[in-house]
Amino acid sequence: MSAVEQPGDHSQVERATSALADVDTSGWTQRFDLLSDPHRLEILLSLHRAPGICVSDLAAALGRSENAVSQALRVLRQQGWVSSTRVGRAVSYRLDDEVVHDLLHWIGARHG
Repeated sequence: MSAVEQPGDHSQVERATSALADVDTSGWTQRFDLLSDPHRLEILLSLHRAPGICVSDLAAALGRSENAVSQALRVLRQQGWVSSTRVGRAVSYRLDDEVVHDLLHWIGARHG
């Protein structure tokens, strides 16, 4: 017997193979990787409920340091999930990715 079994149902193999072409597996893996961090997920949930929140208020809401929140926001901003707006010295953040927005609803997030 060879190391690789020969397929029994070629049409099933073709359908299974075509499923891989239909989905951006690399992109989804990256999304799930970012969502797998509980701190980033909490930030996303907070931004979903309180769009336009500033770092200090977000840090207070999450019970984390502003530095830790800023670092997580930087990662999310680099991925295009979050956008920022500066008004004077204050910077506010909001969710900026529709797919992530939909995923948050899927896991039970609601608007305020």
